Amino acid sequence: MNNKSLVKSSTVMAVGTIFSRITGLARGLLLVAVLGTTLLGDTFNVANTMPNILYNAIIGGALTAVFVPQIVRSTSDEDGGSAFISRLVTATSVFLGGLVVISILLAPVLVRIFATSYVGRPEFEVTTSFMRYCLPQIFFMGLFALLAQVANAKGKFGPMMWAPVLNNLIAIAVFGWFLKYSTQPTVTTIPDSEIILIGLGSTAGYVAQALILIPIISRTKIKIRPRFDWRDSELRKSVHLATWTLLFTGISQISYLVTVNLSTRAAVESLKSGIETGVGFTPFSNAYLIYMLPHSIITISVVTALLPTLSRFAHAKQPELIHDQLVKAMRIVGLITVPSAIAFLFFGPLITEVLFFGISSADSNYLGYTLSALALGLAPMSVNLIALRGLNAFENVKLQVLSNAIMNLIGVAASIIISFTLPPEWITVGLAGSLA
Repeated sequence: MNNKSLVKSSTVMAVGTIFSRITGLARGLLLVAVLGTTLLGDTFNVANTMPNILYNAIIGGALTAVFVPQIVRSTSDEDGGSAFISRLVTATSVFLGGLVVISILLAPVLVRIFATSYVGRPEFEVTTSFMRYCLPQIFFMGLFALLAQVANAKGKFGPMMWAPVLNNLIAIAVFGWFLKYSTQPTVTTIPDSEIILIGLGSTAGYVAQALILIPIISRTKIKIRPRFDWRDSELRKSVHLATWTLLFTGISQISYLVTVNLSTRAAVESLKSGIETGVGFTPFSNAYLIYMLPHSIITISVVTALLPTLSRFAHAKQPELIHDQLVKAMRIVGLITVPSAIAFLFFGPLITEVLFFGISSADSNYLGYTLSALALGLAPMSVNLIALRGLNAFENVKLQVLSNAIMNLIGVAASIIISFTLPPEWITVGLAGSLA
């Protein structure tokens, strides 16, 4: 892929990602206006984050990285990859369906693990209820990711970035209706009907996001049918590689487990001390949403466009071309991520004051402090992702696991130290700094 092709493919996806992130930001702003940044907001954010945590820990990394080279190679088969891709989709769907059922049954256990401070409090039941309606998202996240990678292998990069717009629009409609017609609920007053509306409304977006890709795939002449003959050698190779990738993502989720636990505990302890400002997981997750905008718009777009090409160069044993592509990608990404990081670092509270409505200045300022703390990690995170995708092209996941383990070990250690040294109301800002 030459410079012109890389820029063109990345631009198509970047435009889609811009719309996706703008609507995603609108979705987040509405959610904050509806549920606030205190404990009720935390209950939903913990619950709605759980599908992402389980999906990424158990299968997400494999679907978005390891299977791409396998899918690309299968397209040169006589059937254009239909048989291999059908086996992969069938096996993945069965696995995801089972995971959804098990996770719903274990929802109370998951809340105990990820939000220990909620046990014995009203937040526990509300979080558990929200979680049961959000967990089916796992199946549709996986289906979307797999179908999107098939489309990418066929050179159709746009749909993967545009489909989330539909997801966000559905959520915006749900939260907008809730904002207009609901009263100001709290953890102790929110009725079951509103929990169902918010939970299922969030999940409905993921359903639409996945299903809209089916007609796109049908136009690529790949015929996907249920196939249960899973002894195919290429599929076995995919599973073997995925095992290492699951270890990689699992390590990352341990770090996230620590962040969720410590931030929710900080909110509970701060409330006991009479602090009513939102200082828990909701400020962290919303600051992280803004922090990820430049990374998602530029880095993810460039990397997604680049990975199939890197896989082909690796298959052809042309490492010098892979090096050139990685350097070009880092230069393109740096043009956006470095200025963005500087803006977040120095103007975090101003940015959040402008963006968020329906909350107090104290709440929005705290979001800004958290964003500023995250800023230092923006450019390094993007460079790291590009380097990892270079290793993906060579199917070298062992080195990725080692580097990720070291990075997360440092982050977890810093988070634990912060939890014992900072007052509760500043722990979440400290956690953001440890992530950076």
